[in-house]
Amino acid sequence: MRLGINLGYWGAGMDGDNLAVAQEADRLGYDVCWAAEAYGSDAPTVLTWVAAQTESIDIGSAIMQIPARQPAMTAMTAATLDSLSGGRFRLGLGVSGPQVSEGWYGVKFDKPLARTREYVEIVRKAMTRERLSYEGQHWTLPLPDGPGKPIKLTVHPQREHIPLYIAAIGPKNLEQTGEIADGALLIFPSADHLEDTAVKHLRAGREKAGKTMEGFDVCPTLPLAVGDDVNGLADMFRPYTALYVGGMGSRKQNFYNQLARRMGYEKEAAEVQDKYLSGDKSGAAAAVPHQLIDQTTLLGSVERISDRMQAYAAAGVTTLTLAPAGFTLDERIAALRAGTDALERSGLA
Repeated sequence: MRLGINLGYWGAGMDGDNLAVAQEADRLGYDVCWAAEAYGSDAPTVLTWVAAQTESIDIGSAIMQIPARQPAMTAMTAATLDSLSGGRFRLGLGVSGPQVSEGWYGVKFDKPLARTREYVEIVRKAMTRERLSYEGQHWTLPLPDGPGKPIKLTVHPQREHIPLYIAAIGPKNLEQTGEIADGALLIFPSADHLEDTAVKHLRAGREKAGKTMEGFDVCPTLPLAVGDDVNGLADMFRPYTALYVGGMGSRKQNFYNQLARRMGYEKEAAEVQDKYLSGDKSGAAAAVPHQLIDQTTLLGSVERISDRMQAYAAAGVTTLTLAPAGFTLDERIAALRAGTDALERSGLA
């Protein structure tokens, strides 16, 4: 099992330290450094900054939002980043959510599976440097009855095949991800529930495409905090968990809330959402069950984290992405180093 790091969103208050964290991860032998985007910093700019000042660690978008860019533009960006980084780019895609898609980008959040499939097909075709033509439900290239003509990408990616990941939560999205992608980006993953909530659906998609899970990258992100007080460490992540389970999306379209319900927290997920949407964010955080936080983070001593890593590997994880927590750069660096120590102790390195 490999290790990655996730820098999250640029502009979240730790910008001055993020580059140092990425450079330390590079020095420690971490496999990939991911960056996110929502409606603040964009992922490609951050990844370019990191790639220019690291040596061997891969850079990946987790995610580049599908409603934010035309697929051909995404292909251009991926090819450029792969070329500039010396073949270190991984393209992570996702549909975002209805609030961002419609509120920020003005793109209707409808038929996300069909849109994702077409988007991936166009991106992949463009990156082969074939002349680009496509006829689908959501995109037609070139536009008919106009001056457009099939053209091809002029930038040569460093590699013939840039790994493509999709952020997936729901069963149907996970199955399609297994079918059409090279890896899955997961959030709030519990080793105890990973087979039922994710891996079996990914496997079904792989089988649909005539493939096995061999070579497919199962890549969840987990917050990491090191220390002896597990309860206190868990409390650090109450607002984070409450935001996603309670307030990320609408009442009917909160994919994280639905995931918590599938993990057995139906009553608790409903309470967190009710409190969060009523404006009681502190009450929502307090209502998050400790067990839910502990199951979806890496908390405690190096020994405890090592045991949890073994559980994730047994559940099918191939790249474990860590989001090292800390109030200072030294604390985040210490968490990174604890991650490598725990992996070595687990025997999975």
